[in-house]
Amino acid sequence: MLKQKLKNYNIILASKSPRRQQFFKDLDINFTIQLKEVEEMYPKELKGKEITEYLADLKSKPFIDLSKKDLLITSDTIVWLENKMLGKPKDAAEAFGMLRSLSGKNHEVITSISIKNKNFQKIITDITTVTFKDLTDEEINYYIKNYKPFDKAGAYGIQEWIGFIAIENLQGSYFNVVGLPVHKLYKELIIL
Repeated sequence: MLKQKLKNYNIILASKSPRRQQFFKDLDINFTIQLKEVEEMYPKELKGKEITEYLADLKSKPFIDLSKKDLLITSDTIVWLENKMLGKPKDAAEAFGMLRSLSGKNHEVITSISIKNKNFQKIITDITTVTFKDLTDEEINYYIKNYKPFDKAGAYGIQEWIGFIAIENLQGSYFNVVGLPVHKLYKELIIL
């Protein structure tokens, strides 16, 4: 259905995330992957969704030669805990610290998506609240050792073992926590 609607566009996904790439395949749309390196720095005064909206836009900026037939999709996801951003951990120690800080608490997973071509840009955002049970050090270490969550915001993937055993409550989109609020992206693309 979406493939037919978007047949006149060149869909470009600018993401190396295997999860986002799989979502696009599962939406049954034709797309290409194009990557351009961006230093993901943001002004320190930004909070919550301001960060993801800024970064989703920043990731679109290197694509300066878009045509009106191109449709560039960029995205950014963060974990927001107690007024602090948790990005991707650099190593096992940082992953441990992140998971320890999430243990027994609520946090938000915030994803922003930029949809852009030569003539327009729209940025949409989704927020999901996630509640973790109290995690033991043994559980955290097991997860890090076996799943190596270094490419995931907040050092966890809801679709992995830690999600099975630790998430007690979810308010909002599961797919947003995986890395892309597909329902919101679909809603925007179907009206083009």
